[in-house]
Amino acid sequence: MRFPPHFLEEIKSRIPISDVVGRRVTWDRRKTQAGRGDFWACCPFHGEKTPSFHCEDSKGRYHCFGCGVSGDHFRFLTELDGMSFPEAVERLASEAGVPMPERDLQAEKREEARGTILDALAAAGQFFRQSLQESEGAKARAYLRDRGLSSAVQAEFGIGYAPDSRARLKEFLVGRGIGKAEIEAAGLVVHGPDIPVSYDRFRERIMFPISDTREKIIAFGGRALSPGVPAKYLNSPETDVFHKGSTLYNIARARRAAREAGTLVVVEGYVDVIALHQAGIAHAVAPLGTALTDRQLDLLWRSVAEPVLCFDGDAAGIKAAQRAADVALTLLKPGRSLRFALLPEGKDPDDLVREGGAGAFGEILQSARPLADMIWARETAGGVFDTPERRAELETRIKALTRQIADESVRRHYQQDMQERLSAFFKPGISSGQRHERRGSRGGGARSGAATKRSAVSDRLIRSGLTSSAGRASPPTMREIGIVVGFINHPLLLGEAFDYFAELELPDGDISKLRSTVLDVAAHDPSFDRAAIMQALEKLGLLPVFDAFEEKVRLHRDWMFLAHAAVEDAREALRQALHLQHRQRFLHRELRNAEAAFAVEQTEAAYVQIIEIKREIDNLAGTEALIDGFGLLSGRPARSF
Repeated sequence: MRFPPHFLEEIKSRIPISDVVGRRVTWDRRKTQAGRGDFWACCPFHGEKTPSFHCEDSKGRYHCFGCGVSGDHFRFLTELDGMSFPEAVERLASEAGVPMPERDLQAEKREEARGTILDALAAAGQFFRQSLQESEGAKARAYLRDRGLSSAVQAEFGIGYAPDSRARLKEFLVGRGIGKAEIEAAGLVVHGPDIPVSYDRFRERIMFPISDTREKIIAFGGRALSPGVPAKYLNSPETDVFHKGSTLYNIARARRAAREAGTLVVVEGYVDVIALHQAGIAHAVAPLGTALTDRQLDLLWRSVAEPVLCFDGDAAGIKAAQRAADVALTLLKPGRSLRFALLPEGKDPDDLVREGGAGAFGEILQSARPLADMIWARETAGGVFDTPERRAELETRIKALTRQIADESVRRHYQQDMQERLSAFFKPGISSGQRHERRGSRGGGARSGAATKRSAVSDRLIRSGLTSSAGRASPPTMREIGIVVGFINHPLLLGEAFDYFAELELPDGDISKLRSTVLDVAAHDPSFDRAAIMQALEKLGLLPVFDAFEEKVRLHRDWMFLAHAAVEDAREALRQALHLQHRQRFLHRELRNAEAAFAVEQTEAAYVQIIEIKREIDNLAGTEALIDGFGLLSGRPARSF
């Protein structure tokens, strides 16, 4: 089956190549820069002791400088795992959530049509470049010269000119053998049932070609030269190859430069991008005349962890920054965020580099603020919070914003950060409570406002019953019993999860003795089986202990841990149980640390952190309850640990 190129590109855009390669190699910690999508390892294709195998997420390619092997996602699977190309495509498409294309002639025809559209756009780009150098392009050349754009950078970015004619481009394309349907599908002419004769969409405009990540022209942006034109900037319409909300101007060129710069810079317009490139700042991109979309943010995050959004310092620029902050907030993940840089009012990047060179713009980038600062500044700017009601209203707004963050870990850290800001923001120089305390101290017996607050928070903590169980002896939970019994009954799975089982935190006592026995048997006999474990348990007098625990598992109906369960069901049940156990232990450690911090300094922020961790523990318990003793896992596809 022939797969459409855009289908393969969609798969690769959704799965970083480091995820595919990383399953078979161990990244070198010294040379790898994961934040930049730059990874190094020892080559899996030939034996070596020093890492010469290089993998780049931005390019979607790998290359070994030792043996010379190179390729993309699919080639890695076909050459290393021996898959056929269709098998590799089907596997990665499933992981990426991209439906496989149907085997039909219509799909192939659409792909062919897509190719002819790209051909039409490439020919149009050639026409515009030629027109810029002709006599009619004098006005456009003067404009570009006034903007300080050299002829070299004009050629590098393929800048052109659309003459003031209704049919010049159309005639050029027809002369190149490009048909009417392709010209219309490329968005190069205005046409429709109410238009007898189609005509060129772009007229008397400076033309900026818009390319995709493969540097193929997929659209154009035109800047009007006549002052009376309604649209100063005009983009191509949406087509089969161009989707405005999924594209960034200069993304292919900027991604290459971002590997050295460490970030991508988002500015507002085409000329800003080109002027920065000319000044030596080649890692800039621009949206296409609209606010940043979630798809454009994803495109940025595939290349860098923290792109910098650089907006004009006027009201419109600040509003654009705030809209981008709102869009990004729900999409945040560990290692994915934004920084914001605001330009001096009335200045754009082009002005800055022309007046002060690249250094002037570099200073702006160095002062970029994180997303959390942007959110906080917006919610507090110009506000008066002199009453409890107004402070409560601010706190409610900020909590509502942070709840929008989908990622659990990022959401918790944002909530903690914002709570600390609120506490510091509301802390008065001399509060009414402190003034009351000063008056009361003259009569004796009054507590300070700070002491009163600490006492109140302590009372709330005690009433909430948030004391952890750390340090108390406790019997094993049903989950812990199930894990140990499951591995004893299915020792084949121990080879897949030996480290997880060995490092599992268990209470002292019989359950820990059972685990130690299993590990001893495995250490002395690599080919051990269930009978060998039973024999060792009997020798140590632990067989009655195992029988008692197994009976508990049976009564609890956790049949996947019993010996008669299919290995696939046991594998999935143990995988889920280990995950829940690890997560619960981690949260309890976090709770103990938070309680220790609260004991040292009884602040509102420390109290809120305890509340949030306790809520996560409760949510984890709810998840386990829904699984109902893991019985609902039967029938699900088995996965290795």
